[in-house]
Amino acid sequence: SLNTARTSHTATLLPNGLVLAAGGFGVSGDLASAELYDPASGTWTATGSLNAAHNFHTATLLPNGLGLVAAGTGVSGTIATAELYDPANGSWTVTGSLNVARQEHTATLLPNGMVLVAGGGPFNASPTAELYNPASGTWIFTGNLNTGREQHTANLLPNGMVLVAGGFGPVGGILASAELYDPASGTWAAAGSLNRARRFHTATL
Repeated sequence: SLNTARTSHTATLLPNGLVLAAGGFGVSGDLASAELYDPASGTWTATGSLNAAHNFHTATLLPNGLGLVAAGTGVSGTIATAELYDPANGSWTVTGSLNVARQEHTATLLPNGMVLVAGGGPFNASPTAELYNPASGTWIFTGNLNTGREQHTANLLPNGMVLVAGGFGPVGGILASAELYDPASGTWAAAGSLNRARRFHTATL
């Protein structure tokens, strides 16, 4: 069992084979704690805590081996802050904040090493998207989605494009629409719609 009960957290497989569980919501409220799972022993051990609590956030393993936690909900509501986890020393460092506070968004590592964050809530599903540059630690806007959405999925396809599907829309409806992001142009194009509208689903390449 984990040391701390949590929901709405993230789990990231690290290059050393350990799994990092970070943030979430627990019996005491929003969590800043993090812990590591060791498959060899089947045990969890505490690691450094985030600088701020995050839940409904995203976690992305970067090519340099660091883990990027972005946005979500904190003690003050929806947040735009981001942090980097260093597996070498178990510490968290604050990096540049997103331009838009968001939760229930997606984060996708692109072939060029940048991270695409798309959509998110909390109240009016956002159509905005932005890119994180690990080299500079900064975020820049990229093209807006055609439909604002949260609680959707995002998959990097073999052709380098990102498929976003379903989710919850800005007018309070569950979405069947899907769209494709082209990193070369920074634009989104409509893709075929799902047969059923859905949110909180999964998508597997």
